[in-house]
Formats: sequence, structure tokens, C-alpha cells
Amino acid sequence: MGRSALAPWDLMLWPINQIAPATPAHNLWQTPCMARGEGTKHFCYGGLTMRKIAIMLASAAFLIGIAASAQESRSEISLQGTGFFTKDTSGQGTTERSTNTGGFLVGYRYNLNRWIAAEAVYGYDRNSQHYFSTEGFSRIQANIHQATGGFVVHVPTPRRFKVSPYVLAEGGALVFDPTGNGFGSVPGAQRQAVAVFAYGCGADFPLLRHVALRAEYRGLVYNAPDFGLATLNTNTVTHTAQPSAGIVIHF
Repeated sequence: MGRSALAPWDLMLWPINQIAPATPAHNLWQTPCMARGEGTKHFCYGGLTMRKIAIMLASAAFLIGIAASAQESRSEISLQGTGFFTKDTSGQGTTERSTNTGGFLVGYRYNLNRWIAAEAVYGYDRNSQHYFSTEGFSRIQANIHQATGGFVVHVPTPRRFKVSPYVLAEGGALVFDPTGNGFGSVPGAQRQAVAVFAYGCGADFPLLRHVALRAEYRGLVYNAPDFGLATLNTNTVTHTAQPSAGIVIHF
């Protein structure tokens, strides 16, 4: 009777206060709140209420999460200028020669872990295919679209070298699309897609925290195009060397 209601934390500390009666030293945790006229409405420690402590902990966890996400950048995009140098082929009485040219590659890479990444690449070039046979000379100018996807394996190196080498293996298609150029066309030439295997290697050289330079070599192995014309079919496998250099952005 007549005893004021106790807050939950007072009930928890009641047995201790019975053993050692409360003194100013024992109740320092209450003093700051009481000094502000809050009594025992809020649990305090060093002048901080539980609400403030919770807000501080949540803010710290949020900032740590952002920092961890920044350190674990898994995605990257790249833009590279390329060369396109194709080997001559001969077969079935026809010799095919391609003009050397240049183009570009755009790629997206997702790092599955420290060692392996998945990659998708689109490339564009334009060149002319020259065909020599007993029936005469033919020339077809075409846009070449490259679409490949596969895996990249990072090669471990000491940090002091500041370089990230890798090797790659991918599959996809090359699409040869005649431009219709009057000086580089053959009647009946059609758009043609051929399967391609791409292999290669490269290295990234960091510039900034999320930016790097990339130097790369890709080799493309595929059936020589004939644009759907039997007279231009060499029935051979050809090879294109595609060196490139460009920029990479990690995010």
C-alpha cells in the first residue's frame, strides 16, 4: 500500500538493491534522465536512451552494409576498340580473302566468385570478303555482328603487380549481313549466321577504385561464310584474330 509502481527495469534490479541499498553511485545510470525530468520513463546509460542507442546501432549497421556492398562489386561493363584480322582459306576450287578492319566490343561480366565470372559480349565490324575461282572474282561487303557468352577464369597474381590477368572461353554466333553496296555485292547473297567458338586472354590494369584499362586478345574459330551461294562455298574453317583495348567500369 502506498508504494509507487515500479518500471520493468526497476523490478529486475530490485533484488540487487535489497542486498546493496541504492546510492547515487549505484544509480548513475538513472541520473542523466532524472536530471532532465524524465524520471524512470526511459532506460539510460551515459545519458543515452534506448531509443537513441537503437538508432545509432541501426545507422552503423546500414553504413557497414553499404561499405560491404561497395567492396563486393561483382558486375562490370567494358567498351573496347578492336582489330579484325581473318585468315585466308581455300577449298573446292575457291580462295577467300577478307579485308582487315576494326570495330568495337561491348561486354558485361558478372563475377561469380574470386576466380570465375560469366560474360556476355556483343561486337561489330565491317569488312569485305573476296572470292577467287575459275569462274572469276566476287566481292561482298558485309556488317559482322558478334554475340558470344561464356566463362572467364581469373589468374591469381601477387597484389604488388597491380594487374588482373584472365583467360576466357565462349560460344555464340557471327552474323554476316551484306550491305548491298553496289561495288561490293553479288546477286543472291543472303544474310548468314555461323556458329563461333571464342577463346582468349587479357589483363585489367586498375586506374581508379572502380575503373580499369583492359588489354585483350580473342581468337574466333568458325566456318568461312558463303552467303548462301554454293559457288562461294570453300567448306573450310577459318580463324579471326581480334586484339582489343578499352576501359572497364566495376559496379
